[in-house]
Amino acid sequence: MTNPTKVTRSPWMGLIRPTTNADREYRLALALMAPALLAILGVAFFPILRTMWISLHTRVLNEPGLGQPFVGLQNYVDLVVGSDGRLLASLANTLKFTVSSVSLELVLGLLIALLIHREFTGRGLVRASVLVPWAIPTAISSLMWRFIFDDRLGLLNDILARIGLIDGYQAWLGNPKTAMAAIVATDVWKTTPFMALLLLAGLQVIPWDLYEAARVDGAGAWTSFWRITLPLLKPAMLVALVFRTLDAFRAFDIVFVMTGGGPANSTETITVYGYKTLMRYLDFGHGSAIAVIIFLCVLSISFLYIKLLGANLSKEV
Repeated sequence: MTNPTKVTRSPWMGLIRPTTNADREYRLALALMAPALLAILGVAFFPILRTMWISLHTRVLNEPGLGQPFVGLQNYVDLVVGSDGRLLASLANTLKFTVSSVSLELVLGLLIALLIHREFTGRGLVRASVLVPWAIPTAISSLMWRFIFDDRLGLLNDILARIGLIDGYQAWLGNPKTAMAAIVATDVWKTTPFMALLLLAGLQVIPWDLYEAARVDGAGAWTSFWRITLPLLKPAMLVALVFRTLDAFRAFDIVFVMTGGGPANSTETITVYGYKTLMRYLDFGHGSAIAVIIFLCVLSISFLYIKLLGANLSKEV
């Protein structure tokens, strides 16, 4: 047999260093990954670094006389201190939207996943129909629900008025007290099927023998749910929460189509605020600073979820 280890001699120290097959495979793997890594650096990291660099300058396109001087962190200071609290208000709206929608989607998605996980006639048709709202593009579903919530011709007002729950038509999207709730309801309708699909995948990998053993021991359905389903479903739930939290925090199209951030900025999320700063006011300095803040928030949320997910999986193992 030939020795798979190639021995090379160092010209400096006279030492013998073995080169194993694992070393060669490692270098080959690096060489194969290099094009993808370079593409990621060019497509992802360069725009991020460029945005960070622009955020440290004054750059207002409709005021060329200002030039592009380096101002350091002044743009961030202006947003936090001198923006009349608009940045903090948009962050608060974003957190309100994210927590409300993701919480409701988790509960409803779990109920739907438990339902379609059971054996019954027509289960395939029900599973396919549940995914229909998720398959509709967000802009289209947002426009559809904007018409449903319309204060003059909306279907919701017509139904509630017919059954006597309201006396007159309500401006659901024009009232600061109800606009955010309407957007949350639309997002829950749109994205709950995605949450249910992820949780259903987690339910299907739970061994059925555990439920049989629990039934033999006298455990009821509620006990089996708390002692078997929830603990074993926790990794899938955390993964679903990661995806949905990041998507909800970066939500733009649903808010922009339904209210545009109004009324009175009551539904203006940080992404909508950044869009207005960049595209409406052409203030690329402050707009880039908002983009960096969004990036740091998403990065922090991802880090916390990954730490939580890693700790949970290590306990499971």
